[in-house]
Amino acid sequence: MKTRYMNAIFTKHAINRLYNQGITQSDAWYAFQHPDGSLPGKTLGSKKFYKNYGKQRIEVVAKQNEKGEWVILSCWSKYVGDGKPIFRKETFLETIIKKGLDKFRKLI
Repeated sequence: MKTRYMNAIFTKHAINRLYNQGITQSDAWYAFQHPDGSLPGKTLGSKKFYKNYGKQRIEVVAKQNEKGEWVILSCWSKYVGDGKPIFRKETFLETIIKKGLDKFRKLI
């Protein structure tokens, strides 16, 4: 794998993660360039980009360097579960219904 791929720079850590997770560099780059969504990353100034492929999700953390180039800091793949977005918050009504059903189940 190359440290420079298309218009991004991959750190050694990101390349190791790709290798260990069995993700191709082109899949990680595509998730970064054409994400289904993004969130702020944990590192100051970084962003987490994600792309869903059925029940699999590729996540890429990237940050721009002082030259304005995008640096891929880390990448991984994870199982999304039932296919629902993992970042979606429960609505107030869903929370109340869920708690009510849990209490009802305990009575039975």
